Amino acid sequence: MDMKRCKKSLLLSLSGLLLLAPLSACGGGGTQKNEAAPQAQADADGVKELTLFIDAPWYPVKEWKGPVADKITEKTGVKLKVTVATDDKQLPLMISSGDLPDLVFTNSNIDRMSDSKLSYPWNELIGQYAPDFKIDPTRIAIHTMDDGNFYTVRNSFATQEEMAANKYAIGSDGNPGIAVREDIMQELGNPPIKSTDDFMKVLGMVKSKYPDMVPLIMDKDWLEQYFLQQFGVEALLDGWYEQGGQVDYAIRQPEMLEFFKFMNELYRNGYVLGENFAYTNDQIDDQYATSGKAFAHSHTVSTADTDNIKLEKAGQSYRFTMLPSALSEKTKIVSTGLGFAGTFITKKNADPEASIKFLQYLASDEGKKLTMFGVEGEHWTWNEKGYPDLKYDPSDSDFINKNGIKWWYLYNDGVMEGLQGYVEGTQKTQALMQRKEITEYKPELGLIQTQPDSGEKTTKTKIDEMIKNEKVKIYLAASEEEAVANYEKMIETAESIGLNKLVDWANRIYQDKKTLFE
Repeated sequence: MDMKRCKKSLLLSLSGLLLLAPLSACGGGGTQKNEAAPQAQADADGVKELTLFIDAPWYPVKEWKGPVADKITEKTGVKLKVTVATDDKQLPLMISSGDLPDLVFTNSNIDRMSDSKLSYPWNELIGQYAPDFKIDPTRIAIHTMDDGNFYTVRNSFATQEEMAANKYAIGSDGNPGIAVREDIMQELGNPPIKSTDDFMKVLGMVKSKYPDMVPLIMDKDWLEQYFLQQFGVEALLDGWYEQGGQVDYAIRQPEMLEFFKFMNELYRNGYVLGENFAYTNDQIDDQYATSGKAFAHSHTVSTADTDNIKLEKAGQSYRFTMLPSALSEKTKIVSTGLGFAGTFITKKNADPEASIKFLQYLASDEGKKLTMFGVEGEHWTWNEKGYPDLKYDPSDSDFINKNGIKWWYLYNDGVMEGLQGYVEGTQKTQALMQRKEITEYKPELGLIQTQPDSGEKTTKTKIDEMIKNEKVKIYLAASEEEAVANYEKMIETAESIGLNKLVDWANRIYQDKKTLFE
């Protein structure tokens, strides 16, 4: 099916689906007015303050301040009192106690918050307060729950057609990458790295010539992603992959065993530290890389640019360069993502009208550009080619965080976020352009989602927790034979927990959901 026909069919299918919903995002009829809707009190300048809980302990911006926040307040009349989670258990406890703020921004608890007991349906608030707030049918269909309502729209999402139509929308920093020491590569004679075997050989050369250096240091949250893709694995360890029209759990994809054997070999050869698999601090890898203690640094596509900024500030002479996003023809990059996180307007909200209009502004072209790029004229100007000319380095996290750029993306999309990543001449841009060329989009796989408190959710949670514990035993096995045995045991344990039944359920969901994209 060609792209135009696919898109047309998708829209027709989604339009049919939306006719069944009690209210589309564009309509106004059928919604009962909330006559007693609460209103937040405005200050002397007419600004209303709403409380926001960010369900992400790692979040780098913790206060509503800086030029971007100020401009959003100027445009919307809303400012936010922000609380960032201390751990991943805080929001579930708040839900249980009923102690919720006006707004909740979350990734891991989207299904739980998509509940009429906890949150206002966006479709109802749009119909009542913002009937000109237009959301496209794809996003509505993705987020519509079994009750016919949608309670949020995730940021960072774009369809394959949207990305293809925007040449300079190349993706975000949330993609894996590995940076290596440029000076050491030169000393080694710049050996080719065109496969995982080549990379393993180079790490061996480093260990031999620099015995006191760690050949490869890995960020604790980015241990597997780059290598999974190099072996052709289409998902993370807790994800779904599709072959021949059927889905299965990623740990059973045939290429997965080769990935595990490779990771184990890294450890057995002394190319990675055993404790690297147990780090709880996500700064340790950065310290190794920028203090001269590591040759290769596994993190994201911006790793080289970010490390080099720190090295320059510290007066260090060496620099990092990125490995190719695809080392060989085996590399596969499959995007099943439905976006990252979404904003919920809770039933405790002091002003639902102000809240939905606040999100409507953030969803506008002006709002998305302000959030993602900064203040126009001050932080960026628009290039006639179709991307922003940034007056700062988007890999300079100190500048980004200080000015409040990007992180107030309570509503945004993958195109705008992808445009923010395009900066001519940077290694990050080059890596993302390489990834874009080979990325295949399968959002229908992302729609295989277990519902809160369901049997499938319980089974999947047990399996994922087991994998989290057992994978380390594979990585740290004393021999390849032991690694293979530990892998086979992990599969058997998953099946004993109920993996086969879970896969059967997933295939029923997949067969239903994929029709939206035909």
